[in-house]
Amino acid sequence: MKACALGILAASLLLAADERQLALMLKAQSDFDRVESTFRPHLPETDACVQSQAAALSVSPPSERALLLYRKGFCTLAGAVATRQGTQFLAAGDEFDKAIAAWPERVLKPSKKTPPDPVSSALRIYAAIARLQASTGSEATAAASREISTALAPPECNSNLMSADTCAQVLSSGNEWLGWNALRENRVEEASRLLALAPDSGWRKWAEGRREFNAARYSAAAPLYAAAIGQWKRVWEGEGPTFRQALGPRPVLPVALADYGAARLLAGDLSGAVATLDASLQADPKNAHALFLRARAKELAGKKDAALADYNLASRNAFAEAQDLASGEAHLYRGIVLFRRQDFARAEEEFASSLNFEMTGSLRPDARAWRHFAALSQGSCGPARDSLTEALGAVSPFFPRDEARAAVAACGATSERR
Repeated sequence: MKACALGILAASLLLAADERQLALMLKAQSDFDRVESTFRPHLPETDACVQSQAAALSVSPPSERALLLYRKGFCTLAGAVATRQGTQFLAAGDEFDKAIAAWPERVLKPSKKTPPDPVSSALRIYAAIARLQASTGSEATAAASREISTALAPPECNSNLMSADTCAQVLSSGNEWLGWNALRENRVEEASRLLALAPDSGWRKWAEGRREFNAARYSAAAPLYAAAIGQWKRVWEGEGPTFRQALGPRPVLPVALADYGAARLLAGDLSGAVATLDASLQADPKNAHALFLRARAKELAGKKDAALADYNLASRNAFAEAQDLASGEAHLYRGIVLFRRQDFARAEEEFASSLNFEMTGSLRPDARAWRHFAALSQGSCGPARDSLTEALGAVSPFFPRDEARAAVAACGATSERR
């Protein structure tokens, strides 16, 4: 009789435990479905989802851990998208890593004859994207790009974690990040190929524009840049991106507008360039490069005083952003101001100083050419002429190449008369 009572008690406890486990699992499923089906999840929903997945994990068998950890990671990632907190993105990446580690436990009795089910590519890409959202530094980007590339070679979407459509969307986000990284490293053809697999993000048009810009087809580059910026504004401004859209790389619109302004400048649309650069500077008044570009546009338009004011402001802003006044860019811009004021000796000193500090790679050949130009303008017709002629082969399209060539020609004519 006593044994029977103990049996009944044990069965009751097991039943109660099963009921509690079932209730927790159902709550976790419901909270996850609510977040997953929302275009722009809010913190109350994502927090509730994270907590319910954690509660279900405390009573779940090993075979359910990968699924619950994935859902916890997803809801953590959705919360991070809402808050833009780097630590929360990293926490999401950790949950996805745990889900990957728990993946073999999904099969209770694996068969020796059947190969194990491969980890979902989307799970690996989610983990990499979470870390990319936390940091786009060189090392973090390189590591995440390798992880995404491995996940996509070849892609695997066969699992019960998510629908095939959801998995395909995550793969598209992975290709978008790889294309973004290729663009950042100026591997434009590779970027165009990768971004063709993510056609609605704006980055494909941007890659096409960069390709035209690099080929000096500025009139073709400008409308492509404009199309990309238009798409980005539709996604990132106003109500903001959906969760799926927010998984992709976030464009820096002030920088994009500056590049668009540069294309319009080189295409000869000077008024359009100034208007675009005005918009860039309205969004980020400290952007020294945008000020430099606007100065060049005004200079070409014959507005000398306005151009000098922008060159000077570009120098001041670059110095303000530098540490211990160690800015090659700032010295370069100040040298241009002095050159345009015909203070060639001091300008040459500034250009020489600029070469002693770090600056954008494309500006260094310009600084070298400006230094020789300043020396030539002081009357050093021999060595400076030859040095400037050689330096002109590497300058950027923003350097006044025609003006320098005219000075070289005039110097040559003077030498011949002597």
